[in-house]
Amino acid sequence: MVPDPSRSLTALSETVAALRKDGRGSILLALAGGWFLSMGVRMIYPVMLPHLREAYGLDLTTSGLLLTVLFLAYATGQLPGGMLADRIGERTVLTLSTVVAAITLGLVITANSPAILFVATALFGFGTALYAVARYTILPKLYPDRIGAANGVTAASQDAGQSVLPPLAGLIASLFLWQLGFGFVIPLFLLMGAVLWYTVPVEEPETNGEDDSGPLSERIRDLLTVLGQRAVIYPTAVLVLGLCVWQAFTSFYPTYLIEVKDLSTTVSSTLFGLFFALGILIKPLAGGAYDRIGIRRSLVIVASGPAIALLALPFVEGFWPLVGITALVSTLLGFATVTEPYLLETLPEEIRGTGFGILRTIAFMVAALSPVAFGAAADNDFFDQAFMALAVLAGVMLLLAARIPKR
Repeated sequence: MVPDPSRSLTALSETVAALRKDGRGSILLALAGGWFLSMGVRMIYPVMLPHLREAYGLDLTTSGLLLTVLFLAYATGQLPGGMLADRIGERTVLTLSTVVAAITLGLVITANSPAILFVATALFGFGTALYAVARYTILPKLYPDRIGAANGVTAASQDAGQSVLPPLAGLIASLFLWQLGFGFVIPLFLLMGAVLWYTVPVEEPETNGEDDSGPLSERIRDLLTVLGQRAVIYPTAVLVLGLCVWQAFTSFYPTYLIEVKDLSTTVSSTLFGLFFALGILIKPLAGGAYDRIGIRRSLVIVASGPAIALLALPFVEGFWPLVGITALVSTLLGFATVTEPYLLETLPEEIRGTGFGILRTIAFMVAALSPVAFGAAADNDFFDQAFMALAVLAGVMLLLAARIPKR
């Protein structure tokens, strides 16, 4: 059956109108802008690795450890971010995150030793993590019937940032100083903090008159009950595997293209940017697919591409074939857009922020080990095999998708 383009356009226009209704469009735009910066700057690190390796004498294993520290700190900040969102509201947490990110980036660019670089990187990862859960928990309140589409829009802004900021940072670092590759976004973070403070509505946390010591233990007890359900276990497992593949791939793909495929820094950065640029389309489509066809079939679509492409990557040579591989791997970018709304809808509203923060902490902590493991494999001449191992993980995602309960 041939799809009717007019029906697709009508559905798209209806979705856009629903997202903008009642003045919510400006709020969604502000949320997307903050996510654009937070995630875009995080992906500056892989592009800057050659500069950091030269400046601090890092090998591939140590470079992977730096990224693991970044991702572990990001994982650690998920739970505090979720708890703060429940207690003091999303607006304060979102604004705080951007200010902390600006301050800690200042520490990154002034680091005079590898140790200080690692500490500053950890603080930056923790600061950006505060943004993550709050931007998720506010969406069900703004868009109770369009969470998939709304999450797709904000998730697409992540890939817009990751497609624009890393190549721009690489260009600035090549033309001037590597520190400017990080430093140019500091004023942008401060500006974004002001925008969020004046745009995101204030919502008083629901305490119901209870003592502060009681609700936390009750939320944890309720969460432990929810964690035993298939509707949480399997999508969380898919989220963990997807993050392992995503973090290892994005950490070393530019380096792999330079050192193994003999591409220039500019061309490798362009392909890296293409990977994220395609996510601008993939994530809204994945979010819309989740709303229409559910999590199972949506996951099959987003996980099949990387399973095939990563297996073929070691055998592919030349710019245009690598463009095709990059495009195929980019479907992976829709995995979180599909799994996270499902988890948000599964968790009870009264523990949603804390619960989602715990699940993301678990997922990101496990996945944070993948860059250092991948870097160690690359240091021992198993660069190609490491990518093939990621293809296997993507295949396991497909198997787990079939176990997730339908809604």
